[in-house]
Amino acid sequence: MTFSENDDEEVITDFHPYYRLYKNGRVHRFYELYGIVEVPPSLEDPDTGVSSKDVTISPHISARLYLPKNTITDQKLPVLVYYHGGGLVAGSAFFQTEHRYLNHLVSESKCIAISVNYRLAPEHDLPTLYQDCWDALQWVASHAAGKDAEPWIANHGDFNRLFIAGDSAGGNIVFNMTMRAGRESLNGGVKLVGAIFAFPFFLIPSVENIEGSLIYKLWNTICPPSEQGINSPMVNPVSEICPSLSELGCSRLFVCAGKKDELVPSEIVSRFAEAVKNSGWKGELEFIEVEGEGHCFQAANPEAEKSKDLIKRMASFIQRK
Repeated sequence: MTFSENDDEEVITDFHPYYRLYKNGRVHRFYELYGIVEVPPSLEDPDTGVSSKDVTISPHISARLYLPKNTITDQKLPVLVYYHGGGLVAGSAFFQTEHRYLNHLVSESKCIAISVNYRLAPEHDLPTLYQDCWDALQWVASHAAGKDAEPWIANHGDFNRLFIAGDSAGGNIVFNMTMRAGRESLNGGVKLVGAIFAFPFFLIPSVENIEGSLIYKLWNTICPPSEQGINSPMVNPVSEICPSLSELGCSRLFVCAGKKDELVPSEIVSRFAEAVKNSGWKGELEFIEVEGEGHCFQAANPEAEKSKDLIKRMASFIQRK
């Protein structure tokens, strides 16, 4: 296929404030409007003392690793695989906001974290994104059997305490990964202990005004034609065609919502939590709604008092044996 010189300027999809897709396949994301920038890893974060470094998992997947301050040789720590937000069409594990948030979460949780940088829509379809995230989880799990030995993970990972977490679109990814972990084995026979769903990108048709929301429009823009739109099990955990939530492949869930969330209404998140409780799933579920706070507030400003409280709740969930 050939393109004319004007293809670079012909817009196919303009989905402000997330991205603009051009006819030649180029995607412009509006990061510059919000001052969003990438930052390098740090040998020792000045605020938390957490160390970080970047690794390549595959030609398409990379990650930023985090290690708490004062970790001693061969000390074993909980392992947290983290998926960033951004509507499945934006974001990066290397953004300043994500980096700052992970430093605080790791410092409080005393875990080793792997923040995954996966491919994005619309250049890539959603099954590709989810496969990237599954491949990253499998790569981490492979360290339990001594394969792909990245020293921090191999030396400090306690694979009896493997967790996954994500905010917004990352919470959607956590759902898809946890459901898959209920059907498929992880490398080395590792079991997923717990999952953190923070303000997860879900859609439920019966929620008031959901059809007019930004995330409804976004989902219908990137949803594969083979899927059922808002009824897709990828995004609607209570859909009639979604596999039973009793198949969630972990033993503990931490689910949180903001009462003032303008993107994912707390009703959607509470409906998910209630559906899990009623599904026959045998694990433990902790659900909290934070009064007066909006979407992913703790990631945007981890040093605010309510943010600190939520991060401590997450840390307690990770630390508990």
